Amino acid sequence: METTTTPESSTLLAPVWRDVLTASHEALRSVVARIEPDQWQLATPCAEWNVAQVAEHAAGDQRAFAAALGVGTGPDYDPFSPSGTIADDPVALVTSALEETATAWATVTDDTENVPTPLPFGPLPTPVAAVLCALDAAVHAWDIAIATGQDSPLTEELSAPILAAAQGRIEPLRDWGAYGPVVEGDGSSTDHLLRYLGRRPGN
Repeated sequence: METTTTPESSTLLAPVWRDVLTASHEALRSVVARIEPDQWQLATPCAEWNVAQVAEHAAGDQRAFAAALGVGTGPDYDPFSPSGTIADDPVALVTSALEETATAWATVTDDTENVPTPLPFGPLPTPVAAVLCALDAAVHAWDIAIATGQDSPLTEELSAPILAAAQGRIEPLRDWGAYGPVVEGDGSSTDHLLRYLGRRPGN
């Protein structure tokens, strides 16, 4: 699969990618920590996945990014076929994955032009790859928040750079089935991001 990366978007994301990644990780960490014991089986905006499955998927994706950067061995399950049966503490599963991924990104210097990714289009400019990693954490934080009655963790400051990284690049993933069709509509950067990723902001 192929995708394109414009120099303009890489330049735009270069000053902010670490902050976006940190904020997205914190969003997922905080939302998961507030899940009540009886909420893990609730349905989510991710079709056919409950809260536990989304959490398991999100943790696996973060570990896959870490492994691509040379830290850890990646998930020991298929993140796209989450069982929803987490043997240990599910909060610990997500927290550990986020710590591993943060450690991996900390090894990337500011002058590193490109990094490998677990995405089907391979290496990407560092700012773009990092913000796509952030996207995965942030959007699944939103999925879980909506499912469990929490406030949305997405802010305009967070959504705008994630949308800039996503547009035009996730189509191979959409074709593969990772995202639903674009939902038409207007609104804020957060609304546009959610619609672009196949979600309905009002859900």
